[in-house]
Amino acid sequence: MKISCYTGGMVQTNGYLVETADGNFLVDAPSGVAGWISGKGVRLDGLYLTHQHYDHVEDVSELRKSGVKVFAWADYSKDLTLETYGASWGLPEVSPFAVDELVPVGKREVLGMEAVIAHVPGHSADSISFYFPGEKVVFVGDALFSGSVGRCDLPGGSFELLLEGIKRDLLTLPDDTKVLPGHGPGTTIGRERSANGYLK
Repeated sequence: MKISCYTGGMVQTNGYLVETADGNFLVDAPSGVAGWISGKGVRLDGLYLTHQHYDHVEDVSELRKSGVKVFAWADYSKDLTLETYGASWGLPEVSPFAVDELVPVGKREVLGMEAVIAHVPGHSADSISFYFPGEKVVFVGDALFSGSVGRCDLPGGSFELLLEGIKRDLLTLPDDTKVLPGHGPGTTIGRERSANGYLK
């Protein structure tokens, strides 16, 4: 598994390109990532959304033009993208898109690799994580950051739910699991368990 990170859009959102021997997929689609992918000449076999806040889905429609299948916890919704909430104060509009497959909690195969999907709401109602035990990496969206956690003051937010989900589904992973968040640098489960003040 080779992972490359693209960071773009108004709030510097991370999108992750994962290249494997059996194909390639993208985790989240911030503004500009479609052009970045095109410039690399990489064919995508799927796009997996950690959640649908506008900054994570701005390029979904552009990517779908090339036939990329979209996997998410829920169907597209202006409530989930925050367009309903933020239209009055200038949040970017998101081109509507179709979700090809809703992703249930539990184990599934992604390009020959075992993935474990967990629903970790609290930052948003549809937040999920993608854990690849064989590669010791978890994509967490905006649930967990290096030294912090996702904001919970947006529609669908709940600090209690977020902490419950992090402790249940993320902090139970091995210490050496690499954490790849939706913003900022990567970290590890062990580092966040021992040093993240929000989780004490």
